[in-house]
Amino acid sequence: MFKFIGAIIGFFFLGRSIFGAFIGFAVGSLIDNFSSSGKTSGSADDVFSYYQQRAARNHSDFATMLIALSAAVMRADGKVLKVELDYIKSFFAQQFGPQFSSQHLQTLKHFVNGGEIPLEQICGDIKMRTQVEVRIQLLHYLFGIAKADGHVSDIEISLIDRIANLMGVPHSDFESLKNMFYRDSNSDYKILGIEVGATDDEVKKAYRQMAIRYHPDKVAAMGDEYQKGAQEKFQKIQEAYENIKKHRGMN
Repeated sequence: MFKFIGAIIGFFFLGRSIFGAFIGFAVGSLIDNFSSSGKTSGSADDVFSYYQQRAARNHSDFATMLIALSAAVMRADGKVLKVELDYIKSFFAQQFGPQFSSQHLQTLKHFVNGGEIPLEQICGDIKMRTQVEVRIQLLHYLFGIAKADGHVSDIEISLIDRIANLMGVPHSDFESLKNMFYRDSNSDYKILGIEVGATDDEVKKAYRQMAIRYHPDKVAAMGDEYQKGAQEKFQKIQEAYENIKKHRGMN
């Protein structure tokens, strides 16, 4: 709209000059572009429609899933931080290699600046398309974004918990992941999914079960960066087990 208004103003202001109209049109176009970049998409249905269009257009459903959930976590505490964006850019560059482009960042910007992100619909789509091991790894990635500034806030934990529920990830897996990033005095036990009063045999059994469940081979087909995340998660389980053994004097 402003480009046409600018063209008219420029035409008359510079003595009915075509050059004036051109200048006015150019200035108005800049205003239009700036205005549209800050607009929000209206309803959650509009945002989900955009989500579907991007996935179909780029033949990269998985990338669009990641971007939408990344934006939700970035927006959770009301502050979109550069350190979070840097974490996402680094992850995508390693995950998608040469296929990572400025279009991914434009899509992320749309979700960050857009209207309400329809988590129910997006998480339902992810649940339908992926195995639970993949969804667990997605949560690990989201906790990484939340921890990028050095602290995972309560509101970020609440949001990731909601995403886990919507994606059908068992609460025990969510609690295990949370305690890898948000530690307290009992975190080693929570990582293994057991109570502090568990017997030594129960500790060993829990470790064996978690080591199988979280083994990096579970996500071997997802790319190098996910493999790296899976290895980090597997190492946290081993560290938790070793800490408990040391504390208890177990063999």
